[in-house]
Amino acid sequence: MSDTQTTHTNPQTLPSGMARVSQALAQLGHPHAPLVLDDAARTAQQAADALGVALGQIAKSIIFRRKPDDAAVLVITSGDLRVDEKKVQALVCADGAKLGRADAEFVKQKTGFAIGGVSPLAHATEPVTLIDAQLFRFAEIWAAAGHPHGVFRLSPQDLSNFTGAPVADVTVSP
Repeated sequence: MSDTQTTHTNPQTLPSGMARVSQALAQLGHPHAPLVLDDAARTAQQAADALGVALGQIAKSIIFRRKPDDAAVLVITSGDLRVDEKKVQALVCADGAKLGRADAEFVKQKTGFAIGGVSPLAHATEPVTLIDAQLFRFAEIWAAAGHPHGVFRLSPQDLSNFTGAPVADVTVSP
């Protein structure tokens, strides 16, 4: 990771979403505060390029809408893989219920974050969450910190511990 591309920022000067994530990480005793990237990292590729890490080390947050109860379903997946919506649906929907795509308004309303900055924690409303088993290929991963310019470092095990979410096979098979 290049220090010229990131800065450590005082939590009081962070955008509101990043401040919530920073506070949540501090409460969890996590040693790595969010970093502010010079350029936005709205995609996993942009984040990987800015951090100088493998694309798979980016824990991207994908939000779906569970239709029967309008719940947000957060799938945290490895940046180099695609989510298999049918696998997710089988895990989080009962009685043939369906998942739908979540638009920007739904994502912001349910999570409190804009698309491109959805953190795996500190949501406005707790989502149904699944963690991609493929993230465990890496000792260190990076997740969005509540803003398109914000990221934080953690291990896949930390992610599992912090969210309490099950680890599952949720990606398209190669």
